[in-house]
Amino acid sequence: MASAPEPDSASNTASSRRNFLTATAGIAAGLLPATLSAEEPTMPSVSTRPKCLFFDVNETLLDLDAMKESVAAALGGRPDLLPLWFTTMLQYSLVATVGDHYDDFGVIGAATLQMVARNHDIDLSDDAAKQALAPIRSLPAHPDVRPALEQLKEAGYRMVTLTNSSQAGVDAQMKNAGLTDLFEDRLSVENVQMFKPHSHVYKWASRKMNVPPEDCMLVAAHGWDIAGALWAGWRGAFVARPGAQLYPLAKQPEINKPDMQQVAAQLLQLGGDCCS
Repeated sequence: MASAPEPDSASNTASSRRNFLTATAGIAAGLLPATLSAEEPTMPSVSTRPKCLFFDVNETLLDLDAMKESVAAALGGRPDLLPLWFTTMLQYSLVATVGDHYDDFGVIGAATLQMVARNHDIDLSDDAAKQALAPIRSLPAHPDVRPALEQLKEAGYRMVTLTNSSQAGVDAQMKNAGLTDLFEDRLSVENVQMFKPHSHVYKWASRKMNVPPEDCMLVAAHGWDIAGALWAGWRGAFVARPGAQLYPLAKQPEINKPDMQQVAAQLLQLGGDCCS
C-alpha cells in the first residue's frame, strides 16, 4: 500500500489546490462580459451635427405590412413564420458576403422563403416565392417619415439612403413611396457586392459621399445595422419601431427613439454646421 503523505506534504497539496481555485475564479470573473452588469449602457453625449445622414430603407422608412401579408399567405397563412424567414434571409446574405459571392437581395429572399416553406412542408414554387415578394417595390412610407425628412432637409442636412436592396429596387421604392425628392442620392450594396453590416459597405458609402466616417450617421430600425455602422466608425440613430432591438454587445447609438419624428427632433437640437 502507498504510505500516507507526510503532514507537510498534505498541507502543501491543500494550499496548492486553494491557490488554483482562487486563480481560476479570478480568470473566470475576468472573462464575464460587461453586459452582465445590472446597469443600463449609457448613450454617448454628442452635441455636433453629422455631415451626412444615411437612412436604411425597409422598415426604417417603409411600412412592410403589405409584403408581410403576401409572404405569410405564401407560407400557408403562417404569419408566425415571418421572423424565421427574415432571419434566414439575413443569414444567407451574410453567408454570401463571407463566401465572397453576391446575389440580389430579392433573389436571396425568394430562395430562403422556399427553404422555410420546405422545412414546414409547404409547397412553394419559384414563381410563387417571387410573387410573394413583389409588394416590396410599392410599399408606403410610415406616416412619421415624410414630415421628419422634410424638417431635416429644411434644416440643411444631407440625406441619402443606404440599403441591401438592389439599385433598381430602391429607385422604385423611393419613387412609389413619394420620397425621391428628399434624398441627395440612393445607395445600394449592389455597387460594392456585399451586404450590410459588413464594414466595407459603410466605408464605401462614406467615400461615395466624400464624408469622413466619423461625420456619417446611420438612421435605422435594425440593431444589426446600427451595430455594423458603429463598428465602422460611424454614428448611429436607432428608430425603435415595435419589435426592434439594439444588439446588447455592440456600442450604443447616441439617439434611440421610437419613431422618425422623435429622431428628427433630437437631430435638430444638435449644434454646428451639418453641411460644411
